[in-house]
Amino acid sequence: MLTISTSGISRIIFGLLFIGGFITLFSMYYKTSTTLPCHRLPTHSVKNRTYSLAYKPFKKPIMLLWFWPENYRFDFKDCRTFFNIDGCHLTDDRTLYSEADAILIYHRAIKHNASNLPASPRPYFQKWIWFHMESPTNTQKVLGIEKLFNETLNYRRDADIPVRWRLTRKTKDNDFVLPRKERMVCWIVSNNDPRTGTEARYNYYRELDKHIKVDVFGKVFGTFLKYEEYFSTIASCKFYLSFENSIHNDYITEKLNGPLAAGTVPVVLGPPRQNYESFIPGDSFIHVNDFPDAKALADFLLQLNRNDEAYLRYFSWRQYFSARPHLIVQNQEFIQAICYGCAHVADHREYRVVHDLYKWYFG
Repeated sequence: MLTISTSGISRIIFGLLFIGGFITLFSMYYKTSTTLPCHRLPTHSVKNRTYSLAYKPFKKPIMLLWFWPENYRFDFKDCRTFFNIDGCHLTDDRTLYSEADAILIYHRAIKHNASNLPASPRPYFQKWIWFHMESPTNTQKVLGIEKLFNETLNYRRDADIPVRWRLTRKTKDNDFVLPRKERMVCWIVSNNDPRTGTEARYNYYRELDKHIKVDVFGKVFGTFLKYEEYFSTIASCKFYLSFENSIHNDYITEKLNGPLAAGTVPVVLGPPRQNYESFIPGDSFIHVNDFPDAKALADFLLQLNRNDEAYLRYFSWRQYFSARPHLIVQNQEFIQAICYGCAHVADHREYRVVHDLYKWYFG
């Protein structure tokens, strides 16, 4: 008779249980491995737009232009044509409000009571961009909008989207040739309204004109230039008065870019020299603050006119950089800023906030 010890029985039972458990688990895996349920990731909606945490293919962000600035309209394809910017879907179709990633709002078009801003609450994902290119002197406050915006588009360096022309690195095929000079000092000006801060520059011009001939053009002086004559006229002058209408930090406009691009030495009136040198080489311009008065400046310009070697030193920066002509047709005035906004929206998806717009801008 075969005798099995108690310990042997225990081993047999344990072995049977192990084999049975293995078979059960294998059977469960075989039946379910190809038919596991797929659970959808959670979604949440804002108005008509639904966002899913599941992966989606890349899609251009939408930037909605809420107002056409000064009603100057242009073809949205111009962003690609002029600046090679095509990263966002730029539109003025307000029916896309609830889908837009960003709303670009031109400050000067906002009514005094802000009644023409979007009526619907801002979706949590959306950026409202404050778009304004005027200096604080020429800015009227609209009460109640101080905390509405996520980002700022402005000429200032500390704006979320700073907008200005830039010098570019020189290439071999853009060697500089000094244009022929037919005039000494020139100035093109279309605004002389003292309410816009122009009194300081106009008074300086009048004093300077007593000591050196200044050829003037523009609506103020009744000498109109065609658009195609703008750069050629500046190029024909040895010096050009790049006088800003008001003086504020970083407020350095296309009035400086014109002579740089045309091959003329700018004489600047605006923020201090150090501020200008944040953007362009210090030996590329003449600052009125470097002289005790307009007569001293005139004497210096006359001296440079007689000394070609000293005059040409103001173009030494051209060995390394070049200046690109800016858009000058009236309805093109805001294209660069809007296109820069488009590029920013495409590249920056992070959340931002402007805690107090007016404290930042006027403070």
